Amino acid sequence: MCLAVPGKVVEIHGNHAVVEYSGGVRREANITLVRPEVGDYVIVHAGFAIQILSEKDALETLDLWDEMLDAEEDAGARWMSEDGDGEG
Repeated sequence: MCLAVPGKVVEIHGNHAVVEYSGGVRREANITLVRPEVGDYVIVHAGFAIQILSEKDALETLDLWDEMLDAEEDAGARWMSEDGDGEG
């Protein structure tokens, strides 16, 4: 399974771009398959930008990721409080 998180293109150098993800994490991606501009949001798989997203779609997706992560954190906290030590 591939989980795709949108990132924002912050720099372009030839066929490579620096893509910034949530939390300020930056990674380099090959952009030969798509032609983004600085400020565009992209989906990166295996080091290649494979799709350009509209800002609206990217922000909606990031909001959904935040909701999922919050739900996972809440479930973990409930599990720890029910079990006491988290060891079953």
